[in-house]
Amino acid sequence: MRKSIATVCLSGSLEDKLYACADAGFDGVEIFEPDLVVNDRSPEEIRALADRLGLSLDLYQPFRDFEGVGPDQFEDNLRRARARFETMRRLGIGTVLVCSNVATATTGSDRVAAEQLRRLGDLAASYGVRVAYEALAWGKYVDDYRRSWEIARLADHEAVGVCLDSFHILSRGHDPAAIEDIPGEKIFFVQLADAPALTMDVLSWSRHHRLFPGEGAWDLGRFVTHLVRAGYTGPLSLEVFNDVFRQTDTGRTAEHALRSLVWLEDRAARLLADDDGTAAVLDRIADVDVPTGYDYVEVKAEDTHEVEVMLDQLGLTFRGQHRTKPVRLWSSGAAHVVLNEQQARDLAPHVAGIGLGVADATAASDRARALAVRAVPRRTQAGELDLAGFVAPSGLEVFLNDRHTPTPAGAEPAWAAEFDRGRPGPGTGEISGIDHVNISHGWDTHDEAVLFYTTVLGLESPTATEAAGPQGLVRSQVMRTPDGAVRISLNVAPAGVSHPQHIALACTDVVAVARRAGERGLPRVPVPANYYDDLRARFGLDDATLTLLRDHQLMYDRSEAGEFWHFYTPRVGHVCFEVVQRVGGYDVYAGDNTPVLLAAQDRLDRAQRSRRSRSSGSSVSVGEKSAPAR
Repeated sequence: MRKSIATVCLSGSLEDKLYACADAGFDGVEIFEPDLVVNDRSPEEIRALADRLGLSLDLYQPFRDFEGVGPDQFEDNLRRARARFETMRRLGIGTVLVCSNVATATTGSDRVAAEQLRRLGDLAASYGVRVAYEALAWGKYVDDYRRSWEIARLADHEAVGVCLDSFHILSRGHDPAAIEDIPGEKIFFVQLADAPALTMDVLSWSRHHRLFPGEGAWDLGRFVTHLVRAGYTGPLSLEVFNDVFRQTDTGRTAEHALRSLVWLEDRAARLLADDDGTAAVLDRIADVDVPTGYDYVEVKAEDTHEVEVMLDQLGLTFRGQHRTKPVRLWSSGAAHVVLNEQQARDLAPHVAGIGLGVADATAASDRARALAVRAVPRRTQAGELDLAGFVAPSGLEVFLNDRHTPTPAGAEPAWAAEFDRGRPGPGTGEISGIDHVNISHGWDTHDEAVLFYTTVLGLESPTATEAAGPQGLVRSQVMRTPDGAVRISLNVAPAGVSHPQHIALACTDVVAVARRAGERGLPRVPVPANYYDDLRARFGLDDATLTLLRDHQLMYDRSEAGEFWHFYTPRVGHVCFEVVQRVGGYDVYAGDNTPVLLAAQDRLDRAQRSRRSRSSGSSVSVGEKSAPAR
């Protein structure tokens, strides 16, 4: 189906929005009337620009408070409509959105509303315009799409049909299945928006918290199947009111929006095929290839020496230098950490990329390209594995690999053979793999990141959680495969606070790792004594267990399924390491421990700044803020 978007979804001027939509690959746009009113170009100039960009102008919206009014008000409403139709003729737009009356209606009679819409249809037809009548979720009398269709049916005019908006239908809890009772030719337009599950007044929910498809709580794929079965063949258009999207980069948001529609069309096509083998009137893309596990995590910096020291203290093995690049590999079991000093001038250590194992890297790459994800250019030489890579919204580079080499301990990525002059084999120490990776990003990219990981990689997105840190709340959402082989924690820290990352290494004996690391000089994030007193109160741990935890600065959590033992290293640059041991079926992340960690890391940061201040003889700015470690 053709893909459209309302200009209200984007920031910037109307011209900025048109350019961004064209560059992203949209077929058309809805013109939000305020965007035209504040613009200094004439309707003819806007029309010409859209033509040059290859964009159709699909809808003019919104026309408010028309039906259900008294005679004098009705005549004035026709006057307003005539002026709008004149503007639409100049723009070359053939459909107007008429919202159900929320303010001026004096009667809830369907017959009165239908008669007035019939009169509007006569006027619209004289301008070559169609009227798409939409039931607003907060309409004074009409707030149900089934009733708006009944009124349009009673109007019995070829120029009068309905507009169906997923938000207005699903926010009210209405069953969208009745869409199939509406003749497809009378569905003049469709607007789509997802939304989080919130308990609040529907108007505020609509104006501030809509999301692009795939980012919220609703099954929009099923919604689209009802449209197809009804015979609708018009555009699928996005109308998303969201405070974030109206502030972020116009081009990037347009790309984000198109990705959501590509995913949604594919999702609906698959549902139709699964339901009854319906022939595809919707486009499909390559199947999602859910990752089988981590190939590696990449830390990049101008100088990675401090990270190497820490990996050695944790028990990982140096596997060697890459044959052609300033890149070094450290491993233990299935945990591979790549340290990259290539083109990293003035950069402090940070998590720059992850490698993921997939069944078919070519198919997974095809899906990513279909979703308009930006590729990572990567130079390879003869004999080197050519990995397909893509950029996540945070800037993280994600590479896909389907080639692995059998080893006595299992299998390892085929690219590991490109490293030499190190110790052979990945080792058999207590560190066994990558448990999860913590990636931080700005508030403005979180929804885009969730969409990236769900649509491109097929990860699940459980409900977000929040933890209290010294500078405010840190929001965390863990994206994961169903089996937990890949877990990526997406964190949003308070504004003005830097965004660190950490790599969580899974192990079989966290006490042994902590003891050995301590003997090798690894410092630990100090855990306060009050924490261990609280553990005793919460879990009733015995003295021996508490002593063991305290002696090695370990943290602890327990669920009905099992236990979680873990500790953190101090941060090097923007990166720290966590070592975790999951016991039994424990499958979460010790959320109650996060505030303890944030406060402990903050104390370390303050002490470090104080030492720097004393050594330089300068004072630290009052506004300087430290960064949480999780």
